[in-house]
Amino acid sequence: MFQAGFLRFMSSAALPVATCASAMFLGVVPSMAQQSAALAAYPVKSIRIIVASSPGTADDFFARSLGEELGAFYRQRVVIENRSGAGGLIGNILVSRANADGYTLGMVSVTRIITELVREQPPYRALADIVGVAHVASITNVLAVTPSIPARTAPEFVRHARARVGEYNYASLGIGSASHLAGEVFTRAVGVDAMHVPFRNLSDSFVEMVLGRVHYAVLTLPAVLGPLREGRMRALAVMTRQRSPTLPAVPAIAEVGLPEAQFDSWSGIVAPKGTPRRIVEQLHGDIVRGLRKAALRDLFVRHGAESTPESTPDGFMRLMQSEYLRYQALIRERGIKPE
Repeated sequence: MFQAGFLRFMSSAALPVATCASAMFLGVVPSMAQQSAALAAYPVKSIRIIVASSPGTADDFFARSLGEELGAFYRQRVVIENRSGAGGLIGNILVSRANADGYTLGMVSVTRIITELVREQPPYRALADIVGVAHVASITNVLAVTPSIPARTAPEFVRHARARVGEYNYASLGIGSASHLAGEVFTRAVGVDAMHVPFRNLSDSFVEMVLGRVHYAVLTLPAVLGPLREGRMRALAVMTRQRSPTLPAVPAIAEVGLPEAQFDSWSGIVAPKGTPRRIVEQLHGDIVRGLRKAALRDLFVRHGAESTPESTPDGFMRLMQSEYLRYQALIRERGIKPE
């Protein structure tokens, strides 16, 4: 009798405990569901894209074009943050050190690789600090000269410059920038003795070229298309094997007998290392969706670039790895170092 009463007591006492435990458990479930929903709802706030160059550059153009597309699709602000300086060093450091949550991205080019390679103790790791998201565009580079130079073709310009040893200089967007290496490749390939003049802002280099104080530069077509069309610069060649549909009258550098001066460029979106793979894949899919739109594709072509929607995150990473090895060998061969 005592045993039966005791068991009835224990059962009635255990009921509130079990009920409390169930209530606690049920209370946890919505919290976990809310967390999962928050993750699945990415993005829930604004996204920033860091561009390690000044406004008007090719990377800036691509970032702003994609930012508009993503902003409309996500219904969130996409902020383009230009952090130029030191040949892209400042912006690239910020990308490497950003939170890996999908809300800070980087629009990068070969400059990210070169800026690390030309320094003995680089403050960031070009590829180890990031994951590829999407290869956005392949870009044509242009040999542009100041209008005060009488040469009308690349061979004429080379002969003209060779006859004026030490008198010419070329512009770039900073030591270790893609335009620095492109200018160096051209200058050494054709045997011209010229000084490198780095600029922080693209617009400043344009002013100096228009005034004739800087003589030439190898810059991306999206960056120089405006000044070329306005007559403030003259295009002598595109630095590719074939002509660009954007400038069909301008010969390719290989076409005029200077294939060793060829220089190709690319741009793409990356995220800090550790960014969740699910977010990387979502971003990739949404960027590619935009790149496949005829309006964006045609916009890129009008600015001298080709969109690359066939890319994958891993494929873009492999591209950057191959470019790293290519420019590592080139920089060692040329002995390029910070000045």
